[in-house]
Amino acid sequence: MTRSPEPNRKRQRVDRHQQHSGESASTSTIMTRSRSRSTAQPLPANAVVPAPLAAVHEPGSSVASKGAQTNFGDESEVLESHQDSIVLTSKMLSELGSDQEVISKLGEAFSEPCTLARSFPQADALWAVDCPVDAADVRAAYSFIFENTSTEVHDELQRLTVDAINTMNAEPCDEHDIQMSAILIMLLNPKITEYVNGDSTPVFPELCSAIMNQPSSQRTSLMQYFATSDAAPNTRGSLPYTAVTGVRTIPDEQLLGSDSEQASFERYVDIFQSYVTQEMVKAAQRVARPAAAGGEPTTQKVSLHGLSSCSLLAVVQCMALVNSYNNTHKMVSYTAFYNDAVNEHIDIKDDVPRFRMPDGVSFCGYPFLLSPTTKSEIIRIESVILMRTELQDSFFRAMFSGVTCPYLVLEVRRDNLVRDTLYQLDLKFSQDLRKQLKVRFVGEEGVDEGGVQKEFFQLIVRDVFSSKYGIFRASENSHFYWFRPLVAPGKDALEEIRLTGQLIGLAVYNAVILDIHLPPAMYKKLLGVPVTRDDLREVDPELHHGLMQLLNLTPDELEFLERTFEVEYEDLGELHTHELIPGGAQTLLTTDNRNLFIDKYVDF
Repeated sequence: MTRSPEPNRKRQRVDRHQQHSGESASTSTIMTRSRSRSTAQPLPANAVVPAPLAAVHEPGSSVASKGAQTNFGDESEVLESHQDSIVLTSKMLSELGSDQEVISKLGEAFSEPCTLARSFPQADALWAVDCPVDAADVRAAYSFIFENTSTEVHDELQRLTVDAINTMNAEPCDEHDIQMSAILIMLLNPKITEYVNGDSTPVFPELCSAIMNQPSSQRTSLMQYFATSDAAPNTRGSLPYTAVTGVRTIPDEQLLGSDSEQASFERYVDIFQSYVTQEMVKAAQRVARPAAAGGEPTTQKVSLHGLSSCSLLAVVQCMALVNSYNNTHKMVSYTAFYNDAVNEHIDIKDDVPRFRMPDGVSFCGYPFLLSPTTKSEIIRIESVILMRTELQDSFFRAMFSGVTCPYLVLEVRRDNLVRDTLYQLDLKFSQDLRKQLKVRFVGEEGVDEGGVQKEFFQLIVRDVFSSKYGIFRASENSHFYWFRPLVAPGKDALEEIRLTGQLIGLAVYNAVILDIHLPPAMYKKLLGVPVTRDDLREVDPELHHGLMQLLNLTPDELEFLERTFEVEYEDLGELHTHELIPGGAQTLLTTDNRNLFIDKYVDF
């Protein structure tokens, strides 16, 4: 039931640093970018690694003073032997004497994507394995430009960025790994979502198109850059090892980085979110109705189809790529992808029908943006559309094949509610289940206008989830329901479980809220998504605590327990055992296999 833990990339980096510590200073390396390939070149023992631009300039001045340096061995120029391959760093900008020199240097760096990619290299080759771009240095450079240079420089930076993106889309490059570095550098520009082309169309969607046009492997590399670029400490100020002795100078907790990979990844998610938000708000304002006398303008709803003018689809598709990576690697909470502006302004009545079209463009195709409230409303509207369609079809069929009831009618007895309901549902065709539900209690008069239907669901849910019915059991330590263990579930038992699910689906379809508490693990099981130990904590906190205690036991204590890979459970008053693995009855629990035991137990 659980997936294997994801490798800890930060711990791997620590291990690589520790392995590297035994090497001599002459084999220390630094990652630089060439036009065709990333290469690791020797770092001289007396190299000086520059600190990032941080508080090295005076506000109001056109340029900053020379940045601080940290020496390892003899004092020398920063990366002197590699200046021919490095195009731009924040320190280079800070040393320029005028705005025109800044413009000239930017023009050199942004002349083409491959040249831009050789800027801001990660100084430590070991960290560069995860991300070749020094994100902190890139941010420092942009900060210097926007805080200490004129609007002429800002405008030129915009023009150069737009040209670089257009070049990337117009002239595909075989050096995709180089382009990923250039894309990352442009994404770090705090004004990238505001830039426009000469015809005033936003340029950010074109940058997203450039990302989507890359091979799958390179898009995955960019996602890894998102997770690691801000997680790695900026190594320009101090290397984790002295260049002379190879002894680590930074403690383990600092080496892991003050910013987590989760925080780094979320920063990039926010870049896409900010653009989606600004375009949704603009679109809603464009179609807003004029204000009535003394009132405020009425904000209209907008659909993804109607936002083609700002190419929002390309951005949303790129966010889908980021979300897919997040689903696999669990970098941030899924709620980080909810967009408040989309949920506020989405035109559900237009989006839902378009989603049903073969080539329809709809926010419904990108559910990671939508909150549970919006999704609930989408389900309701979808149900109304299907009911209306089925009603029309019923009248059409009645014209040719005789009388056909336009509703799904259930006639049940109060004293035999569950059996009557499941029996009648088993006799219905799939098209009948798409009709609007009407319930009649035998021996009672009245027309179901919604009240009888709600009472019906309240009563049947109470009975189906009761312990005497035997399908579900409630955890004593939580408010969730879970399936009762069955030794050998027969055909009838499985059919009842299926019909129970059908009944719950009917309630959702007819917009009836049920007082049922099902854990997230159950929905994961339905979707085929592996569940985790944390899911077990929600279902059975006491069992979860007991299993976690196994991780703290010594080998002697585990041996004393004489525990095997078996699980005991009770069914109809009888105690039964189940082997978690083949031959589990003969497999003793040890420190080597206890994680496997826990995972198999959770899955059971």
